[in-house]
Amino acid sequence: MNTVKPMYKWSDIPWRKLEKNIYKLQKRIYKASSRGNVKLVRRLQKLLIKSWSAKCLAVRRVTQDNQGRKTAGVDGVKSLSPKQRLTLTNKLTLGTKVAPTRRVWIPKPGKQEKRPLGIPTIKDRAMQGLVKLALEPEWEAKFEPNSYGFRPGRSCHDAITAIFGSIKQKSKYVFDADISQCFDCINHNKLLEKLNTYPTLRKQIRAWLKAGVMDGIELKPTLHGTPQGGVLSPLLANIALHGMENVIKDLVVQYRILSPTGRPLNTKDKRQSVNLIRYADDFVIFHENINILNKYIEVITQWLNDMGLEIKASKTRTTHTLMHYKKEKPGFDFLGFHIRQFKSGKYRSAKYKGNILGFKTIISPSKNSASEHYQKIAEIIRKHKSKRQAALIDNLNPIIRGWCNYFAIASSSKVFRRLKNITFWKLWKWGKKRHQNKGRKFVKNKYFHHVGNKNWVFATKISNNELFTLKLHDEFTFNDKYIKVKGNASPYNGNLIYWSTRMGKNPEMPKRTASLLKKQKGKCTHCGLTFKDGDLIELDHIIPKSKGGKDEYKNWQLLHRHCHDEKTKTDGSLERSGNKTDCNSVIPKQLSIIPSNYKWVEDMLVMTY
Repeated sequence: MNTVKPMYKWSDIPWRKLEKNIYKLQKRIYKASSRGNVKLVRRLQKLLIKSWSAKCLAVRRVTQDNQGRKTAGVDGVKSLSPKQRLTLTNKLTLGTKVAPTRRVWIPKPGKQEKRPLGIPTIKDRAMQGLVKLALEPEWEAKFEPNSYGFRPGRSCHDAITAIFGSIKQKSKYVFDADISQCFDCINHNKLLEKLNTYPTLRKQIRAWLKAGVMDGIELKPTLHGTPQGGVLSPLLANIALHGMENVIKDLVVQYRILSPTGRPLNTKDKRQSVNLIRYADDFVIFHENINILNKYIEVITQWLNDMGLEIKASKTRTTHTLMHYKKEKPGFDFLGFHIRQFKSGKYRSAKYKGNILGFKTIISPSKNSASEHYQKIAEIIRKHKSKRQAALIDNLNPIIRGWCNYFAIASSSKVFRRLKNITFWKLWKWGKKRHQNKGRKFVKNKYFHHVGNKNWVFATKISNNELFTLKLHDEFTFNDKYIKVKGNASPYNGNLIYWSTRMGKNPEMPKRTASLLKKQKGKCTHCGLTFKDGDLIELDHIIPKSKGGKDEYKNWQLLHRHCHDEKTKTDGSLERSGNKTDCNSVIPKQLSIIPSNYKWVEDMLVMTY
């Protein structure tokens, strides 16, 4: 890594090259941390933090990419010019002089209370982004497999799929908990002790934790907690909560647990009988024995108290996934989903040693999620009562699309149909109110159209008489076969094909290749087999260029080399398709996108591999 500033303008910096260089360093940190080589981890982290490439990426992320990039800290600076960004990269060095954070109160959705945010200055945010680039790969190698919040390559869908896998074969008791004010109450000394990094970085992180907060004109000390709004805060919160799963896995070994046949379980089966799934500060614990589950609750409560945290009683409940437990109904809500089991099948009343046989696990949008979504739609419609129809459609489409895509992995058809119906009637009333002196037929012809085989489509004509339509809930497809991320897998482990297929991007993978891998779900479209590391993959035109095919994503696909050979024999094209620019798309030791019309390039690559 070159730490001397090259002669670049901000707009001319080769960002792709910088991302690739930093990603290589992060892979080395991840592998060294996986092996337990602490000395090498520290050396590589120091190298990364001093790197000019990493500093540029950190500055770009907080000034151009992040959602809160135009939020000012206590210095009042909201944005930087390209020249100021380059100047800032030279000022990013570890130290102990930091500015206090600015307190901002934002309302919680659907509640009267507000959430406190601590906004650092742009310089401190950039420095935190730089430190995060160094710390994240180290801890990605340590984090537990069922931790999903604020981690790269993991999402809410992975947590919900993990819950389904935990209870799909057996009904269980569940402890659904939420940590009270997690970010604001973390014990600083315990966090720094668990962080266990080298002294200079430790002092820098401690300075951020103790920086204080400006609430109006009053400076308040921060004796505990990490400020919500900081770039590094989510990672620090995950580090503070790391170890919860291992605590209960180790505890279950002490108990004698019997299988349905009466045979005592071995250590491996005991550890698999209990599941803790955590997303940020929300977590659930599953076990079929209520007495053992109560022991876990006591242990986890004490473990959290040692970190300065406590469980929020109002959001905590113990219930069962299938039966009523005390006064609690079956099922629970988690991340906006409602998870519950229902009796089903011919033998639904049969019992076997306390476990009811014959049930089905149903995951659907929770009532609160559906209600909040509809209220948001109704509010947008109300605000557009005097505006153009196109403006209303333009505002509603992303709201409906985002909500439906989030719940597409659940059994959401009934909820989607109900939301579609009430949204339709809300739109009908919107049109009627705009034309109170007109009849229903006028309103129908003005705002609702016939599109394809559908009637009553809320749409309006734009330029060239094209229809701009509103896509309602029942038009979205379901993805009930969502594949959960592999246990301890991380984007820093170097598995390019796997992560490009899941995320559609990777610093070491050409953008076109990564996008096509995600589109094809990591499979060859000719043979249907999954691509693996070491496979030679080639870009193919679905319709050959000799037959009028174009160079565009719609006409591209990725094939195994031998599948490409078979296809070119049967589709009548004597020459494989490909761009000359593909010669630069070779990825060492992983895969290659080879334009085979350059035979000498192909031969050299084969000799290299």
